[in-house]
Amino acid sequence: MHPSLQDPLQELDAELAQLLAELKNYTHQQLNSIPSPGSWSAIQVMHHLLIAEELSFKYLQKKLSFNPSLQKANWRTRLRQSFLAFYLHTPIKFKAPKGVSTPAFPREATLIDTAKRWTSNREALAEYLNELPPEILDKEAYRHPIAGRLTVKGMLSFFRDHFDRHRKQINRTLDTVARQA
Repeated sequence: MHPSLQDPLQELDAELAQLLAELKNYTHQQLNSIPSPGSWSAIQVMHHLLIAEELSFKYLQKKLSFNPSLQKANWRTRLRQSFLAFYLHTPIKFKAPKGVSTPAFPREATLIDTAKRWTSNREALAEYLNELPPEILDKEAYRHPIAGRLTVKGMLSFFRDHFDRHRKQINRTLDTVARQA
């Protein structure tokens, strides 16, 4: 795997492992408790993250499966990436796209099953990126639903920023659930 992808992927995996280790300290009920109407449980936030990663990975696989003509990344690509990173580091809320919102989540799930699904997807992504031709790296191969076309590294940056944003949400949710108990 190209180092420009390997390092960000290893960081993502380390962050996920740390989150999963922390969440083992919570009960099934705490992880699945919805703190207020219209909000998500900690497990649902995790499903939002993992579904976003799964759909992004599937998009990338499909896009690259037919050897498409891809645009070379340029200043606009970097601007879109910067916009997305900036947005994900602000408290501004944006309605989640249809495929990664409440109807796509299980009402209840175990931490073990959620972790297995997420780590399995990450392993498949790592295998795929390991086989990715180097000439794809400077191309706009991924399309984010809001920011538009990004590079594969841009996709991994989105995963990191998205994870960081929602990890805070998971912590707030669990704090609220603990106070309500």
